[in-house]
Amino acid sequence: MTTSPERDGTTPAQVPIPSQISFIIGNEGCERFSFYGMRNILTVFLVSSLLSYLPEADRAGAAKDVFHTFVIGVFFFPLLGGWLADRLWGKYNTILWLSLLYCVGQLCLALFVHNRTGFYAGLFLIALGSGGIKPCVSSFVGDQFDQTNKHRAKVVFDAFYWIINFGSFFASLLMPIFLKQLGPAIAFGVPGALMFISTVILWLGRKRYVMVPPAPPDPHSFLNVSRTALASGRPGLVLAGVGVVLALVSFLLMPAFGFVISFCSALVAVIAFGGAGVQSQLAGARGRHPEEAVEGVRSVLRVLVLFALVTPFWSLFDQKASTWVLQADLMTKPSWFQSSQMQALNPALVMLLIPFNNLVLFPALKRFGYEMTALRRMTIGIVFSGLSWVVVGGMQVVLDGGQAFSIAWQVLPYALLTLGEVLVSATGLEFAYSQAPQAMKGTLMSFWLLAVTVGNLWVLVVNAGVKNSAVTNFIASTGFGVTAFQMFFFAGFAFVAALIFGLRARDYQVVDHYRKTG
Repeated sequence: MTTSPERDGTTPAQVPIPSQISFIIGNEGCERFSFYGMRNILTVFLVSSLLSYLPEADRAGAAKDVFHTFVIGVFFFPLLGGWLADRLWGKYNTILWLSLLYCVGQLCLALFVHNRTGFYAGLFLIALGSGGIKPCVSSFVGDQFDQTNKHRAKVVFDAFYWIINFGSFFASLLMPIFLKQLGPAIAFGVPGALMFISTVILWLGRKRYVMVPPAPPDPHSFLNVSRTALASGRPGLVLAGVGVVLALVSFLLMPAFGFVISFCSALVAVIAFGGAGVQSQLAGARGRHPEEAVEGVRSVLRVLVLFALVTPFWSLFDQKASTWVLQADLMTKPSWFQSSQMQALNPALVMLLIPFNNLVLFPALKRFGYEMTALRRMTIGIVFSGLSWVVVGGMQVVLDGGQAFSIAWQVLPYALLTLGEVLVSATGLEFAYSQAPQAMKGTLMSFWLLAVTVGNLWVLVVNAGVKNSAVTNFIASTGFGVTAFQMFFFAGFAFVAALIFGLRARDYQVVDHYRKTG
């Protein structure tokens, strides 16, 4: 039995953070340097080098499509990683083996900078490796805590997010210089070396970790309970059937929209309508499954609704590495400064905002009687992301009018977007973990990350839409350029999502699914 802090004479503040956390955070810092090091120079490299065979006017659009397709892969493969961790390998082994695959992908980028097939193969392996470990690392952090020290988990999740941005800051600052001065092979090779170091750090802590074993085959798993619920009545089956039909329609439209858009749209349709079908008649699973399992499924489905409403935030956030970089190319700047280096602002501000919010802002608001709960933070964060795009859209209107101005003006939208990120993303990591039943933690974390895939899907859909002559004619009638119109569109998208999220959050019942024993 685990002794509570109060019983053994220690106060909650005196309970130590588990020592093994340092290995996980060190591993994450190096891995994030690796990921953001290659990610933040990807668009520039594609436009200037790998896509040089295309007409110059088409390169930016093609680069955005490659970039967001890659990001979709990164945040789709968590579904695989979460399943492997929960059912077969456990979290540690899943992280270790997929990290080695990740290293191979980084090596491919460095070796095949002049070969599209080899380079794209590297991007695929990085998407598989990076995406596969994503749900496992954050939930692996959570596994190191139980009811005796769970109050320290928020501090660690914030530190976890802080180190992510520490690695991202230096990667964003240095890799554009490496790309310009030393060439793409070195610029992609350095992140590969950091990924190898990351894997070694993880391995060094192997004897200290709390290893929660993968769950054995469970007759009362999420899928089994869901299947029973659907079979208990016709309305749920009809809803699930609608999802399947829409998925088939998505695949039939593949020649027009491409594999990525069609596949992701099909996945969203199946999850959305299948989940609605299960939710509508979940009571039909009672009697054949324990009440705890039925309520666990109910918890997951309730969370998925919130996750869906966060997807517009991700459609805005990930474009800072594509649309915002391309906008920065049009601005005046010192000859030594690279447009992609502006992305270093994001992690730098994160490292400042997380301690400021936790030590100053949130305690001050609490003293005035306003508790910044997880769901309130996420609602406000989505609003700030929308405001950032109103500002960047206004700047695009000025640029389209032929007026050049300093890249320093991008500091304002970066600050607004980063504040939104801290409130949404850092909060969402802990929230997703805390709401998941023990046997479904990796899977639910995967769904949290799948929201990023859907967010980038919106970007691809919008980009495909503006290639339609009817759409471009409509945009022209508004007086805005295509890029500026898209920016304002995404801002409005975020505001609508924030409104619905906030209304939904008012009725959401928060649950606690941390481990009960050490």
